[in-house]
Amino acid sequence: MALDHSEIAVLVVEDDAYLRLDLVDTFQTAGYDVLEATDAEGALRHLQDGKRIDVVVTDIEMRTAVPGILAAG
Repeated sequence: MALDHSEIAVLVVEDDAYLRLDLVDTFQTAGYDVLEATDAEGALRHLQDGKRIDVVVTDIEMRTAVPGILAAG
């Protein structure tokens, strides 16, 4: 029995546009439901909106006010 990846929500948090788009495309091609954010503040907005997120893929060293590791906390 195959896992239905569309039931798994992945949040990609990455400030590098090319890397973020590549990650989003990879997860979407694999069938995952993908949300994306360019920074920690955007990631927190997804969480505050009440969206279900099962997995967070984040950049540890983002060039923003809130580092990626804090966004995952």
